Amino acid sequence: MHTASMPNVLIRDLPADVHARLQQRAEAAGQSLQQYLTGELSRIAHTPTLPDVLARIEQRSGGRVGFDDAVDDLAEERATR
Repeated sequence: MHTASMPNVLIRDLPADVHARLQQRAEAAGQSLQQYLTGELSRIAHTPTLPDVLARIEQRSGGRVGFDDAVDDLAEERATR
């Protein structure tokens, strides 16, 4: 019943070498493959995409943000997560 209310994902046709690499990483982390992939997918889902970051930068007021400032802002944003 634990997973009854939780969504599931099925990935078909995963290459054997990719599965083996993921299994090795899970074992190295002391996790099941499911636990490892849940963590990795959560990390991916919560990391802003480049278009998201650029849109946020574009919405800022007070002038233009240079590339170096944008990179620094992105690093700062990720450090707070």
